Amino acid sequence: MTERKPRLEGKVAIVTGAGSRGPGTGNGKATAILFAREGAKVMLVDLFKERALETHRIIREEKGESAVFEADLTKESQAREMVEYAIAQYGRLDILHNNVGIGMPGSVLDMTEEDWDRILAVNVKSLAFSSKYAILEMMESGGGSIINISSIAAMRGLGIAAYALTKGGIIALTRTMAVQHAKDNIRVNCIAPGTVYTPMVAEGLTEEGRALRRDSVPLGTEGTAWDIGWAAVYLASDEARWVTGVVLPVDGGLTITTEPTVTRSDFVKQQ
Repeated sequence: MTERKPRLEGKVAIVTGAGSRGPGTGNGKATAILFAREGAKVMLVDLFKERALETHRIIREEKGESAVFEADLTKESQAREMVEYAIAQYGRLDILHNNVGIGMPGSVLDMTEEDWDRILAVNVKSLAFSSKYAILEMMESGGGSIINISSIAAMRGLGIAAYALTKGGIIALTRTMAVQHAKDNIRVNCIAPGTVYTPMVAEGLTEEGRALRRDSVPLGTEGTAWDIGWAAVYLASDEARWVTGVVLPVDGGLTITTEPTVTRSDFVKQQ
């Protein structure tokens, strides 16, 4: 049997939110590691440099290639500098994986003006700024792939209003950019993770809530960051050359059930 060629060989990728906020593996960290395993040179971007350095260490131990860049992507100037640094390091940009995001529980009754400003800046503005400068480079080099991380919270009523709004905005922006930049050979797609277990989720999840989440999924298993990462590998690869504007749920089948079986308040730790 012929040895398989790495699916991202020769490509340069930026992964934002490439570190994990606690022990274990988050979506950005898993994606960055898989990109490197599949042959990409990966720029690891995070607000906290030490988190990205941990991902960098793993990639280096596996003989992959990566670089680290610390940035607050809610600032447009830093999003521009991020892309400029990638070009300076590697000479081109083929893939942008927009993974930066925060959660914020509660209804609109719970949200302050400061809460709205923060979640919109982190979840939506950072993605728009990063995409802007990545697209400008991809237009010059003949195309590329942008992958945005949304959530099934944008598709189902899960009791987290502000988070759901921002993730719905990401879907709308994904589809709009896909249409506007198809002529530039830039594909823009979106992954909607379901109830995957990551360090960010673990911070506020009881063991009972974790079991409830798992049991609510038709496949009856718990999703991990690696499931999200493999979906990103496909969308970043030439295998997806004719795929754009897609929202891909990676959720064990949760979005095809008839109604939500859990809400955020069912499984968060009580403060």
